[in-house]
Amino acid sequence: MSMWPFVIACYLVAGVFALGMLGQLVASRRRWRMRRRLGAGHRLLWAALLGLCAALAALVGSAVLGYQRLTAEAAVAVIEAHAIAPQRWAVSVTTPAGARHEVELGGDQWQLDARVIKWKPGAILAGAPALYQLDRIGGRYADIAREREAPRSVFALSTPHALDLWQLTRRFPRWLAWVDADYGSSAYLPLVDAGRYEVSLAAAGGLVARPADPATAQALRLRGWHRP
Repeated sequence: MSMWPFVIACYLVAGVFALGMLGQLVASRRRWRMRRRLGAGHRLLWAALLGLCAALAALVGSAVLGYQRLTAEAAVAVIEAHAIAPQRWAVSVTTPAGARHEVELGGDQWQLDARVIKWKPGAILAGAPALYQLDRIGGRYADIAREREAPRSVFALSTPHALDLWQLTRRFPRWLAWVDADYGSSAYLPLVDAGRYEVSLAAAGGLVARPADPATAQALRLRGWHRP
């Protein structure tokens, strides 16, 4: 589920606080001109407080940009693969929101990575949902020696933001004490020609990959993989 309603609400709240701050600044200036210094200082303090609230609301909204709500097991991506050469694949990743990424991977398997953020009980009781963001997709080689030597093919699935909750929890852990855990989760399956896969994120925060059609399931079984 998208976090956009929450982000928009944060920005609207920030806008209301900002308007209140401007009103207090105008009132402070008027009282200063009337030589009512104490009243001007009082209004200025209110303006500073409202400005701080506006900045905090905007910061919270910006920090969760690109994340999705996780309330139950949720479908996060559909992956399609087509062989273009030995161990070379044209791969597309489509999200439930309609975003589509097309990349070229090298290897025998694809691997999808996601970021997951979970909260402490107090924040959960207040209604804070677990959050996730698809991070990257890359190719893997079944042979470890080949994996070490071959060029890596890894592509980002998220857009970097100046303010990112994932980065903030690492830089300022004491300031974000209500975050219980922030970690990465990954899933991978063999690449097969015309393969179609579904990837979901369990409520516990782990990625689960499955074949999306009988033909892909049969191709995976021939390689010794079985549907979970």
